[in-house]
Amino acid sequence: MAEALAEARLAAAEGEVPIGAVVVCAGRLVGRGRNARERLHDPTAHAEILALQEAARALGRWRLTGATIYATLEPCPMCAGAVVNARIDRLVYAVPDPKAGAAGSLFDLPRDPRLNHRVEVASGVLAAECGAVLKEFFRARRK
Repeated sequence: MAEALAEARLAAAEGEVPIGAVVVCAGRLVGRGRNARERLHDPTAHAEILALQEAARALGRWRLTGATIYATLEPCPMCAGAVVNARIDRLVYAVPDPKAGAAGSLFDLPRDPRLNHRVEVASGVLAAECGAVLKEFFRARRK
């Protein structure tokens, strides 16, 4: 999660909402991502999507079985769906998102029994640190 937090801080420095994500497989970091919607002019350039894309390229496969994704904020429906579709084994996120979270807050896509794949979910890892980065970013934006 510390690596995802570092990505979030980079996103903030670039004027993006500070969310970061990393994918780890077999003890090796294989994908990094940070929000880049403003920079790339792309509504799908969320941290998790970019980390999954990089991991798939690094591993040479779209099925990311055996991998864990770490994200600083609970994934939105698009990202939670991508985690399921990528066949990720485990999702770990820091801070819940009561307005858009799709891994337990508003929806629970990773554990939905109607889907063809389920993902183990854990939350709260480095929550205070990740939450502080988000709060400071939005506090500065309101000024």
